[in-house]
Amino acid sequence: MFYNEDDRAQRLIDVFEILPGQVNVSFINSTEHIVAWHRHFKQTDYWVCLKGSMKVGLGYTVPEGNSNEVNVKFEYLSDKNFRVLEIPPGVWHGYKALEPGTILMYYVTEKYDPEDEVRVEVGNFGEVWERENK
Repeated sequence: MFYNEDDRAQRLIDVFEILPGQVNVSFINSTEHIVAWHRHFKQTDYWVCLKGSMKVGLGYTVPEGNSNEVNVKFEYLSDKNFRVLEIPPGVWHGYKALEPGTILMYYVTEKYDPEDEVRVEVGNFGEVWERENK
């Protein structure tokens, strides 16, 4: 198991090292940070919010022609409605905690490989992470 900490969260990485893939846990301190965007070529992610709530961004490449256009949709995970969110290879993803102390547990089908990951900056797709006033 590996421990990592920065101003966004504390993370336990590869909690059960004997498994194929990895089980990871992020303890998210701030609602001010957006952790996005990245995608994988091989890896599938499975996310569940154990405590608190989070806004998850998912970016899907428009399938028409050679377009690099990405459509973004948002999903919400919380401890009030447990569910597992599957994020397949090729889907851009990231998150923003909506409550301090949010805990995300996620299983990834591959051990961490920097060659399997591509990153772009927050805002790259013109997405809006702020909460809407209704």
